Amino acid sequence: MPARILDGSKIAHDIRSEVAAEVKTMAAAGVRPGLAVVLVGHNPASEVYVRGKVKASNEVGLHSEQHTPPETATTADLLAVIDNLNRRDEIDGILVQLPLPPQVDSKTILMAVDPAKDVDGFHPVNVGLLSTQRPGLVPCTPAGVMQILERSNIPIAGQEAIIVGRSDIVGKPVAMLLLNANATVTVCHSKTRDLPEVCRRADILIAAIGRAGMITHHFVKPGATVIDVGMNKVTDAAVFQRLFGGRLYKNAKREDSFRTKGSTLVGDVHPEVAEVAGALTPVPGGVGPLTIAMLMYNTVKAAKLRRGSRVPELTSK
Repeated sequence: MPARILDGSKIAHDIRSEVAAEVKTMAAAGVRPGLAVVLVGHNPASEVYVRGKVKASNEVGLHSEQHTPPETATTADLLAVIDNLNRRDEIDGILVQLPLPPQVDSKTILMAVDPAKDVDGFHPVNVGLLSTQRPGLVPCTPAGVMQILERSNIPIAGQEAIIVGRSDIVGKPVAMLLLNANATVTVCHSKTRDLPEVCRRADILIAAIGRAGMITHHFVKPGATVIDVGMNKVTDAAVFQRLFGGRLYKNAKREDSFRTKGSTLVGDVHPEVAEVAGALTPVPGGVGPLTIAMLMYNTVKAAKLRRGSRVPELTSK
């Protein structure tokens, strides 16, 4: 039986509706949470991401600002922008869109963001709060993964969770979140011996390695839940054929899109996994939409934490 497809777009819509209701309640009390996005230069992919974030902010009722220093901006220039945003009380969340130009020290800029306004959850203070199970701001994509699991009624406590990828942005924080939810967690990476055998132990398999279609059916225990965090743009026809050209996995809509655009978006999980897994997130329409939804939630959470108010709880089912 094909895997149950976990609809990230539907879950993201539900979360954004809950956030919008919370923003409306706060506005009635005279508080409107504010998000500032810093976009340096004219990176086309970054501009697309930022447009999506600003659009989502407006839809849920947040105050949103976009700051666009030129491509020539220095580390000192950006530190001045961040310092100004840190000081402004009406700004609850600050998001610095990566990548930054090569002349800018990205680590210095990210460290300069007030941890209370770090809605990306990347600051070491927030990493420490997460690791010690204290209230703080959690990275958006890992938080979205947890929402997919919880709202899809996937058991976590006592389950064996395997994560492929150890990045600071996804792999490590999702490992901490799963551990905090009482899963038994293993983090794999490029030096892991016999990766398929390790992955086949997983009740919950998180693919966050950044390689198109790397996780095949050989990596998956029958009935396992597979969360595909990968977002890979495929432009090579041979790679597309390898992923979608098989008899079982032929996808006319994908083929039409690939022929028209010359590219398609795929995850780290091969389509054949749908024949083995018990549940699976698609790409697109899986984890991706949750990232922006959780950014909206984090902005409201930051506003509440900064003002000493009760943090809104998301519906878990």
